[in-house]
Amino acid sequence: MLNGAVSQLSKPNRRLPNQRWQIYPQKPEFAQKLAVLTNIFPIISQLLINRGMETPEQVQAFLEPESLVLPLPLEEFPDLTISLELLQNAIASQTKIAICGDYDADGMTSTALLLRSLRTLGAQVDYAIPSRMQEGYGINKRIVEEFHSEGVGLILTVDNGISAFEPVARARELGLAVIITDHHDIPQKLPPANAILNPKLIAESSPYRGVAGVGVAYILAVSLAQQLGETKGLIQPMLALFTLGTIADLAPLTGVNRRWVKRGLQHLPKSNLAGVKALIQVGGVQAREGEQGSRGAEEKILNSKSKIQNPKSLKPEDIGFRLGPRINAIGRIGNPQTVIELLTTDDMGVALERAMQCEQINASRQLMCEQIEQEAIAYVETQYITSLQQDRVLVVVQPNWHHGVIGIVASRLVERYGVPVFIGTYEDKEHIRGSARSIPEFHVFEALEYCHDLLGKFGGHKAAGGFSLPAANLQVLRSRLIEFANQCLEPQHLKPLLKIDAEVNLNQINEQLYQQLNALHPCGMDNPDPIFWTPNVQVVEQKIVGKGHIKLTIAQTIDNQEYKIKAIAWRWGDYFRLPPRVDVAYKLRENYFNGNTTIELELIGVRLPTQLQQFFTSPRTPSITTFEYNQRQYTCGFYKNGIEAELRIKNNEGKVLAMQPGHIIGLLGTNRQNAKEVDISQPQYDSIIQAALQALSVLSAEL
Repeated sequence: MLNGAVSQLSKPNRRLPNQRWQIYPQKPEFAQKLAVLTNIFPIISQLLINRGMETPEQVQAFLEPESLVLPLPLEEFPDLTISLELLQNAIASQTKIAICGDYDADGMTSTALLLRSLRTLGAQVDYAIPSRMQEGYGINKRIVEEFHSEGVGLILTVDNGISAFEPVARARELGLAVIITDHHDIPQKLPPANAILNPKLIAESSPYRGVAGVGVAYILAVSLAQQLGETKGLIQPMLALFTLGTIADLAPLTGVNRRWVKRGLQHLPKSNLAGVKALIQVGGVQAREGEQGSRGAEEKILNSKSKIQNPKSLKPEDIGFRLGPRINAIGRIGNPQTVIELLTTDDMGVALERAMQCEQINASRQLMCEQIEQEAIAYVETQYITSLQQDRVLVVVQPNWHHGVIGIVASRLVERYGVPVFIGTYEDKEHIRGSARSIPEFHVFEALEYCHDLLGKFGGHKAAGGFSLPAANLQVLRSRLIEFANQCLEPQHLKPLLKIDAEVNLNQINEQLYQQLNALHPCGMDNPDPIFWTPNVQVVEQKIVGKGHIKLTIAQTIDNQEYKIKAIAWRWGDYFRLPPRVDVAYKLRENYFNGNTTIELELIGVRLPTQLQQFFTSPRTPSITTFEYNQRQYTCGFYKNGIEAELRIKNNEGKVLAMQPGHIIGLLGTNRQNAKEVDISQPQYDSIIQAALQALSVLSAEL
């Protein structure tokens, strides 16, 4: 046999995604009962059960959000009445109003929403957004004093302010009224504002509880328009901005968010807002040559002749992958004024200019992210890869990275390595500024609090945060974060968690199934896209396309009939080539080509087939049996070779085929010296490997 064959197997690009698969328990009887009671398909009721729904009433409220009877916002938000009075008085007296916004998509859409609505209602209103690079997040004393010097009488914060005690106190000292609209966590001490609107201050059971900053701004603007009797022509433009901001901010698509976003997605394609029309046109969401699916221009590579059909309604991924990044890119590396002008102008020429600026800056942001990501990966692979399982956290700091995009890179490193990531760059020789992203079992804000004596400013929540520190504290910070990570993380946590809804065979995937899933839309936070899995499929074709994506065809044989389907795996170039047999997890996507619609898979998970995993992880020693294939006799077995198990198949002439888990290259020969590398995904090798595994499976069952 080929002892020591492990030393000859090719190593590059042989790993698979580092994932934990959690498959929801299937409840077919309950799903069938719920399906009958609510007149939906059993697969949909199972998906709703997975999302926590157990009664027909809950299902009805979810599937038909317009049927919800909503309480009046005035009854839910204690300070809404006084907020409306302050705004009405300011409009009546022509007192200057100033909005202080934020530089992310939520903050910029909130600012634009209130600017448009207040101007339409006759207010004198302007805005300011703090500099991301020089000042950081939230209203500050400089902005307050600048507003005062300009004669402002009322400050309105959006998507910030709940923690700004000192700036708000300074505004009150100067005689300015302050309304805070925010959705972030409540601090121990509230600022001394005249009014505070924050869903975290209302009952957890309220349908308004999950609104983002733009949702609070929308509620305030609509309530004000209603009080003034001036709603005509105002609601739909505000709804468009609410929808953009809510999805781009990853707010939960439950409660009123689900109801209003569903409306907004139907309205967006025919919006009269010049900025929205320009953004949709430049972002390629409407029917355009060479675009398809949900990932924008990247997909031109996959199918240069495809077209989107004019949609009756957009989907959240159109905003999440196309429109949102173009807005967010401005806040990261550009001037937020570009987005505010885009979303408040009624001049289509100006709107197209600003939309093109967003496009160009987003392209720069993409290049910057790719470059920093590659540098970060190279740094991790040389410095920390061997200690990552012991450290259980990754701290990466390098000079000359742009602070505006390192949070995106942190998210990609979490996806790649499965551990919490703290990433930073030097502001100068003595100071570091960074971002953090996490995994479900690790609380970022608590970790930062654990290191508070080493940090300057810091903030965040469970999943993400920001921080600064003296450069001299970096090594101590790394040690302290490792200490914290080892207190709360176990080795099994260090793999990204993939929650899978149900098993589906390839012969069940068709247009009808896809249309059934529309009942769940809009999908997003707290209502994720359904994820299915199919076991032991064969990868029959695969190639790299675009910027490191894998385009492939997979097949499954059911009752002696082969079913094939196309798939795309975004940013999986590192995993190319995939093994010939795998379990796959995926979302369903529609593809339009030459007037035809087909359903394809968007792969988000892949692993060795369950049967194969069991053999390789705990092979019996020795596990040897004989089998017949194409009227020839073979011997096969599992053997330890180095640290991994190895499957070996031997014919009567003494030739041996040896393979290891996750590898697509095997060895074939009578001994180590003359063995040659072969591609075991080729049909002649894959078929005999499957026959050997079947024989070993029978042996295992008998033992």
